[in-house]
Amino acid sequence: MNKNIKLAVAGAVLAMSATAANAGIIIPAGDWTLDINGNVNAYVNYTHTRDNNTVSGGLAGKKTANDQNGDKLLGINTGLLPAWLGFTATTRQNDLDVSWNMSMQPNVSANGVTGDALSPLFRTAYFSFGDKSWGSIKMGKDIGIFASDAILNDMTLLGVGSNAGLSGASTTLGGIGTGYIYAAWKGQATYTTPNFNGFQGSVGITNPNQIGNATAAALSQDRFGLEGKASYAFDTGAATGKIWVSGLSYQVSTTATTSYSASAGDIGLNLNSNGFGLTGYYYTGKGIGTTTYGNGALAGSTPGATTATATGTNARDSDGGYIQLTYALPTKTKLGLAYGESNLDLGTGETSNGSTVLKSNERWTVGAYHPLTKHLNVVAEYNNIQSSNHGNQTNESQTYSVGGILFF
Repeated sequence: MNKNIKLAVAGAVLAMSATAANAGIIIPAGDWTLDINGNVNAYVNYTHTRDNNTVSGGLAGKKTANDQNGDKLLGINTGLLPAWLGFTATTRQNDLDVSWNMSMQPNVSANGVTGDALSPLFRTAYFSFGDKSWGSIKMGKDIGIFASDAILNDMTLLGVGSNAGLSGASTTLGGIGTGYIYAAWKGQATYTTPNFNGFQGSVGITNPNQIGNATAAALSQDRFGLEGKASYAFDTGAATGKIWVSGLSYQVSTTATTSYSASAGDIGLNLNSNGFGLTGYYYTGKGIGTTTYGNGALAGSTPGATTATATGTNARDSDGGYIQLTYALPTKTKLGLAYGESNLDLGTGETSNGSTVLKSNERWTVGAYHPLTKHLNVVAEYNNIQSSNHGNQTNESQTYSVGGILFF
C-alpha cells in the first residue's frame, strides 16, 4: 500500500483523529484549512453456498430456494469500507489546534427496481481541540475506541471479507464477526494523551444505549459506557510496528428493573520489516456477544435477530482473534493470507442438544492488493467462511471478489 493510500485509510476513512494527515483535496479558507477527502470502491462478488443449516448469527452464505439458482449469491457492492465523502477543517487559535469533521457514505448499489432505494449513512460528526503539550479532546460521533485498531490493521479494509451476498448492502463485513467485534460509530467524549515517544492513550465515555438487548429502559441507565486504549508505536530502523490494548465496560438494561454488566478487552500487534507484515489480535468478553455489541450476548437470545430477545440476564462469554501475514512484492503488489475466528459460548443452563445458537464464525482470506496509481488500488480476494452452531451443524461458503478502491 503506498503512502497516499495508507494516509487516506488512517485519516480520511476511519477518522481516527480530526487532525490526521490524509490525501484529500486541500482548500485554504480564511482562518481554516478545509480538506475534502474520501473514497469510492466497488467489487464484483460471486458467492458459492453449500449448506442450508440453521446457524443463528452465522455469517456463511446459506443455500436456500430463494438464492439465485439455489447455490449462488451474485452482487456488485462496496467492500468493508463504504464509499466515503468527508470534510475536515483545521485551524490554530488561542494556542489550540481546533478541528471539525463531518462525513457521508453513499451506497454504490441497491436491489430496488429503480436502484435508488437506499439512503446514505452519516458516520462522523465531531469537533476536537487540544495541543501537543497536553493532548486533545474530541466530542461527537466517531468510531469507537475498543477494537478500532483491529479493523484498521485488517487487510480486508481495502477489500471485501465476509458477507458479500447480494447487491444493496451498505458494506460487507471484512473481518467483523470473524476475528473481532465491530467498533461501531458512537457519540462520545474522548481524551487522548500527547505522544510520549511512541506511547499514547485514549479514554472516553460513550453513548450508554448503543448495545444490543438494550430496551427503552436503557434510556435511564445510571452511567455512560466506558472505553479506553493504550498503544506503543516503534521504529527500530529494521522494523516498524505497534502494540495496543483496549477495553470497554457497559451497564445494559434489559427491562425496567433488570440490567447486566458487559465488558471486553483485547491485545494486538502489528509488525513490518523488509516487505513482510504480521498482525496478531485477540479479544475476550462477557455479555458483549459477537459481530456487533450485544448480538447474542444473553442466554436465550438469538444472534443475528433484528430484535434481540432473552429469557434472562445470564451473560454469555465470547472470544476470538485473527492472524494475518502479508508481503509486498517489488511491483508494490501486496499479497496477504489471514485466518480469523469469533466464538460464542452458551450461557449457564443452556444445552447444546439441537441448539441452533452460533458457536463460531471462521474466515480464511487470500488477497492481492495492487496500487495501480498512487490513489487507486485494484483488488482480488478469496474468502472462505464457515459458521457452526452448538448443535454441531455447519454452513460453508466461498466468495470470489474483484474490484478496486480509489482514495482522494
